[in-house]
Amino acid sequence: MEFIKNIETLEALYGTPAAPSLRKVARHLTPLYRKWIMAARLCILSTVGPEGVDGSPRGDDGPVVLELDRNTLAMPDWRGNNRLDSLRNIVRDPRVSLMFMVPGSNSVVRLNGTAHVTDDQDLRARFEKNGKTPATVIVIEIAEIYTQCARALMRACTWVSADETTDLPTVGEILAEASDGEEGGTQYDLEWGARRAAKTMW
Repeated sequence: MEFIKNIETLEALYGTPAAPSLRKVARHLTPLYRKWIMAARLCILSTVGPEGVDGSPRGDDGPVVLELDRNTLAMPDWRGNNRLDSLRNIVRDPRVSLMFMVPGSNSVVRLNGTAHVTDDQDLRARFEKNGKTPATVIVIEIAEIYTQCARALMRACTWVSADETTDLPTVGEILAEASDGEEGGTQYDLEWGARRAAKTMW
């Protein structure tokens, strides 16, 4: 098997990008990009660091980010598993990419930029929920925003039905397999959703 090792060969296989795919790029929040992003409760945050890359889902019960100004967004870091993969990467390499998704829409809005992590008390307080605030907030400086081709979500029938996913392994089963039975299992699954997740959502 041979691998492509230069950009010229790669571009020759695909041809020239269509004009709309280049013209749709904005350097800051426009009214319609703002409307779309504020409708998104889910995004994937991608970061890069010395150990490699990381992709982390980020979700909220309202907009997943807050607009500070047309060039800057803020994302709360709500409770997770405390691995801190994304945050560690941002502290060492500020480059980030976000993919904003809205259920029912096959379109995705992508944002590239740089980010910084802060524990600023006033900013954290703007995300207060039920008396709780995030430990830190990710402040994102926008470099470019553009829509992603919808074909991937259309091919996957992403929002059509969840019926085909009922036979997936549980997290408890995966954890038990990965730890040779030392962690996870049925008890883990029973305790996770109703007890642990419900009590530590924010």
